[in-house]
Amino acid sequence: MDCPLKLATDRLVLMPLNLEDAPAIQELFPQWEVVRYLDRRVPWPYPEDGALAYVRDIALPAMVAGREWHWMIRLSSEPERVIGSISLYEQQGNNRGFWLAPQWWGKGYMREACRAINAYWFETLARPVMRVPKAVANHASRKVSESEGMRLVGMQDGHFVCGPMRVEIWEITRSEWLGDG
Repeated sequence: MDCPLKLATDRLVLMPLNLEDAPAIQELFPQWEVVRYLDRRVPWPYPEDGALAYVRDIALPAMVAGREWHWMIRLSSEPERVIGSISLYEQQGNNRGFWLAPQWWGKGYMREACRAINAYWFETLARPVMRVPKAVANHASRKVSESEGMRLVGMQDGHFVCGPMRVEIWEITRSEWLGDG
């Protein structure tokens, strides 16, 4: 198992997901603004035990199996405060996902978290490519990918909590990330 490490940026601490994070997730996650562009596998309306069931039955077992890596995003100035989550996946065409509570949008936190997570993907795990799918209407997520130097490499149909929509596939290679290519 590749246990995720605690990662730090200038303003954030990314702590590996644990069962004790479920209450914070349950409080912040079930908001339409957060879930609408996520895969329709996310139950909506979100059940009262949705976070506990997800962390206990899906995310933690995938981490133990070395297929997924999940972190809770916290402010370094308030490390007890969870503001979102970011994950890496060993899945064809879907290697990263994230969410941030709306009150923290527009402050550059997700771009900062993505830089740390991308470094983990390419430098620690030595993966050759990162592909991230996103709903075509998710302009904020697209801006994150564009700022990282990712490029749009494909489109496909998708199904989200908000309904069917086209999916953009964004990509960056390890050599591009490291500045070799």
